[in-house]
Amino acid sequence: MKGTDSLRRGILFLVIAVLAVLLILSPFLLSSYLIHILILIFIWSAITTAWSYMGRFGLVSFGHGSILGIGAYTTALLFNYYGLSPWIGMFIATLMAVLFFTGLGYCCFRLGVAGHYFAITTLVEAMVINLLIINFRDFTGGSLGLTIYPLGTAPLFFQFESKTYVYFISLLFLLLTLYIWKKIDRSNAKRALIAIENDEVASSSIGIPIVKYKTVVTAISAFLTSIGGIIYAQYMMILHPDAITGLHVAAIGVPFKAILGGIFSLWGPLVGTALYTGLEEFFRVAYGTRFIGWSMAVFGVVFIILIIFLPRGLYGTLDQIFQERKAFKADKHSTIP
Repeated sequence: MKGTDSLRRGILFLVIAVLAVLLILSPFLLSSYLIHILILIFIWSAITTAWSYMGRFGLVSFGHGSILGIGAYTTALLFNYYGLSPWIGMFIATLMAVLFFTGLGYCCFRLGVAGHYFAITTLVEAMVINLLIINFRDFTGGSLGLTIYPLGTAPLFFQFESKTYVYFISLLFLLLTLYIWKKIDRSNAKRALIAIENDEVASSSIGIPIVKYKTVVTAISAFLTSIGGIIYAQYMMILHPDAITGLHVAAIGVPFKAILGGIFSLWGPLVGTALYTGLEEFFRVAYGTRFIGWSMAVFGVVFIILIIFLPRGLYGTLDQIFQERKAFKADKHSTIP
């Protein structure tokens, strides 16, 4: 058994080392288009992972589009109108996004708003931010979108001569969100949030501070989501309210990616986002404008099937099967005299 465990650890280490080398060399070997796709996967995987901090504990939010919108638009407007570097503007934008979303969350948790009511409240919140961006079109560009002023090569203003820089920034951001996931898993917060999800009354009766734990995980999720929105906006250089705060992003896009891969597993959001982005690009490149909307229809059908038959997602289900087989083999060996 010890030899088998050592072999598995060796293989795992080798796989991780190969993946690390490939990730480092990819921007120097791949085409500009493929690098662009990887950047989108990294950014949206990080955002989806941050959303899953809440979602996997029953705090289903349809309002993360509001966080993305506040972070992205605040940073862009501060740069366009006041010349403030996005590196500085992101602190102001992130603070605003966290205070806004966490403040709403705190009020909901304090008043006992949970479950479907919490999800609907956050959805309305995203709609409000979306409408504000559209209606204040003199400043935000409204439904026509907002273009960030190009400066050419200006690293101090988050504008680089090559996608390679954004590639590594987005990769590091993704690794940060995964690291925080692991920290939450190893903390007392995870056990407390699971207990709260199962029975709030019983959790409160044994002294678990429900509002505290819910508010903290909400703040962490909002903080990282806002940073993801800022990186995405600065990379794309064009902001559109529907692409950042629209309902298909807040209520479908981000939650669907998490559920597709597996909301309860570390790699689930990454796998779901990679599949979603890859299939979306395939439809766009292969069929162009001939089947506009068909990709969303296909994703909708898949979404329903997953919720009914594979609630743990694709990766989450495979991981569960692997863990059950591993536990079965361990029990089998332990029973052998």
